Order: sequence, then structure tokens, then C-alpha cells
Amino acid sequence: MLVIGLSSGTSVDGIDAALTDVTGRGERGRVRLVAYRTFPYPRGLRERLLAVQTGGRVDEISHLNAYLGELFADAAITIAAEARIALRRIGLIGSHGQTIAHQPYPRREGRHLVRSTLQIGEPSVIAERTGVLTVADFRPRDLAAGGQGAPLTPLIHQRCFRHPKRHRLVVNLGGITNVTWLPAGGSLNRVIAFDTGPGNMVIDGLMERWTDGRRTMDRDGRTAASGAVREDLLRALLAHPYLKTPPPKSTGRELFGRSLVARLWRRAAGGAVPPRDLVATATAFTARSIADAYARFLARLGPAHEVIVGGGGVYNATLMREVAAAFEPVPVTSMAAHGVNPKAIEAMAFALLAYTTFHGEPNNIPHATGASRAAVLGKIIPI
Repeated sequence: MLVIGLSSGTSVDGIDAALTDVTGRGERGRVRLVAYRTFPYPRGLRERLLAVQTGGRVDEISHLNAYLGELFADAAITIAAEARIALRRIGLIGSHGQTIAHQPYPRREGRHLVRSTLQIGEPSVIAERTGVLTVADFRPRDLAAGGQGAPLTPLIHQRCFRHPKRHRLVVNLGGITNVTWLPAGGSLNRVIAFDTGPGNMVIDGLMERWTDGRRTMDRDGRTAASGAVREDLLRALLAHPYLKTPPPKSTGRELFGRSLVARLWRRAAGGAVPPRDLVATATAFTARSIADAYARFLARLGPAHEVIVGGGGVYNATLMREVAAAFEPVPVTSMAAHGVNPKAIEAMAFALLAYTTFHGEPNNIPHATGASRAAVLGKIIPI
């Protein structure tokens, strides 16, 4: 079945669209990438989306939900056209939408313990504009079953990177980093996955603060390469309580977003740490927090034979060097070395989730998310 996966992550920089060919059922199924493209958000939209995450008006959230539905539909239509595949041949669209709130740790309301999450990008608009059955809102069902609603990528990691004899650690370097432990054989009932902490988020936030918004990333890691890691500050960052919390766990901007960036920036504003040293230290923080998570929670399961990295952070050469140094002598490679586009992997994940949901297959991993049971995730918008 041809399935389009659509995603926008915590970096809030645009829509990833992956046109995939999904074959087979169960753990031995396969996902092949046919076409991929990132569609940057229109100017000013990123700032509006970030603003609603910290106190947006209900009417603005409602408007952005519908507007993003239009943009996600445009992305699906365009990726199919660029691949010269008629929309009538597309079996499904799987859309993650854009997360604007994720609160997986329960708050008591009377006799209820309430977990919540909110992704916008109205799937009804996507289905109506494309004429393709659309599956969306994957996280809420897992939360309703007592899980974290994250991470949702272990299924695609298992399909693409399982190995009969080698233990593999798959690392997704997005705005937040998540890892998937794939033991030799790759059986889903032995897979472990969780968010380790920041990916590109702190680095990007510092670059944006330093340049007054002119640069939203450290391209190729050049700024970090020109700075020096401040070991005292790095030790303080590595003492963050989240890093010590055992999985299942997930996180986002509430812990590693603008408030943390603001605290770090105050050190630069006071002259204590040059900005480029802050970026270098944040880069080392991301890398060492991943290695710390492996050492704390996964090493007891067996030695990792290799670390496979995807997500936008794979293009940050300094970050990749730091990750390689943190895991030495274990080899660290890009997903590209295994025939998978490192940036397309999350959008591919939602194509696979849509396919499994359509076929009624449970597609969360309870021992990864903490859910009480296996569940079929998502809501189906029929045609």
C-alpha cells in the first residue's frame, strides 16, 4: 500500500512528508521510502505556533488547527505530484500534526488522574482536500491507557534497523532526543524506547537568542566547533533531574525549551560564558545525555554493537563527533549508511502507524510508553 506520512516535530520548522510503500503485516513488515520533502512553514508561523504553546488564545489555536490542516494537505498533494503518483493511488495518509501541548504526567482532577496531549493540523481538512482516508491523533489513546504517548518511533526503528545478531541503539536527534534499544533479533516485546532529553532544542534556542532570530540552528555545528565546552556548566546540566528518572518517560519544551535557554543565556549576558562556548556546551550536553541514558538504563541489557543516528541533528557535524566520542569505541553511523533517509524517518513512522491502525494492529509498545496494554492508536477520517 502507498501511504503518505506527515510530521512536524518539536523544532517547529516545517512539515516532513514521506511517501512510502508499506508491505507485509506484523513484525516482519517493511517500509520503503518512495519520495521525501520538507515543506518549511510560511514566514512568521513558527513564532505563532511557539506562542500558543505558552498561553495561546483559544480562537488562535482553533484557527491554526484548521490552517495547519490546509498546509499538511498541500504537503501530501505536492509530494504525490512530485513522485508522479495520482492521489487516487494513495491508500492512506498518516498525520502526526504539530504538538502544542504534551502533559503525560497525571494531574488529579477529583477522582480522575488526567493525562493530556494536543496536536493540531485538522485531519478532516487533510482528508477533504486530498480525498484520501486519513489517520491522525496517535498519542491520546496511549495516554488514555496510562502511557506517555511517546515515543512513537520504535515501530519504524524496529522495521528498518532490526538485526539478527547485533544489539543496536537507534537515536533520533530531533528537537528532543529519543532512543530505541533493538536487541539482537529485534523482537518488539524486547524493544525499549524513551526520550533521553534535549536534541537540537537547546542548541537552536541559544542560536536564536544570540542572533535575534536571524539563525535558528547551528548549521553544520560550526559555532559549537569554534567554542569551548565549559565542563563546570556541563556538569550542572548533566545533573538535571529528568536524566536520572527511569523510563518510561517523555519530555519536551516544558523542560528543555525557552526557560532553560533563558537561564543559560543569562550567563552569557553577564559575561561569564561567551555565547559560542554556551553553544559548544549545549552540544556536548545533548551528546553526553544520550550516552548517560544508555549507561544508566540500557547497558545492563547487553553491549551495544552499534549506534545508528537519524533526525536533523545528524547533519550537525560537531554534535555527531560528540556523540561518537561519548560512545567510543562503539561505532556511530548515520541512518543513511543503512539505506534510510535520516530526516524522513519520523514521517515514515506515521505512515507505518497509519497502515497498522487501518489494519487494526496494536501499534504502541506498552513497555516503552508505560501503557497498561497494547492499543490501536489514532483516529480514522474516512472518505
